[in-house]
Amino acid sequence: MTGSWICVDANIVIKLVVEETYSDQARTLWRAWQNEDYQISAPPLLTYEITSVLRKYVSRGLRTLQESRQALQLALAFNIQYLEPVDFHLRAFELADRLGRPAAYDTHYLALAEHLGCEFWTADERLVNAVQGVLPWVKWLGQTE
Repeated sequence: MTGSWICVDANIVIKLVVEETYSDQARTLWRAWQNEDYQISAPPLLTYEITSVLRKYVSRGLRTLQESRQALQLALAFNIQYLEPVDFHLRAFELADRLGRPAAYDTHYLALAEHLGCEFWTADERLVNAVQGVLPWVKWLGQTE
């Protein structure tokens, strides 16, 4: 599938740089996508979310400052195409309303995947449950077990 797209959220990338539940599955998927020449995409929001999550790990005493800084450097080095199509924010807003989501952060990822006509992968089981039966191209990392 040369040149095909995959959209990922911050949860997937965090699992690539920090050992957590489903980290093995995230690494396996990432390698498979690279081997099959997929282009990995995300909205620019991903970098902000990763930075915030890693900072929270430090403030909660779950990781040292140095560990989180190294994880952030690794995450930012991944070959991810950060895309923000025209009317992207409006579509995210519409999707948030349609899906009954109180915030539109997650729906930016959905809007991008929809725009690209590709699968969207997340480790957020609540999001997957919220769109189940509505957006079949939304995939949960836990289903790769």
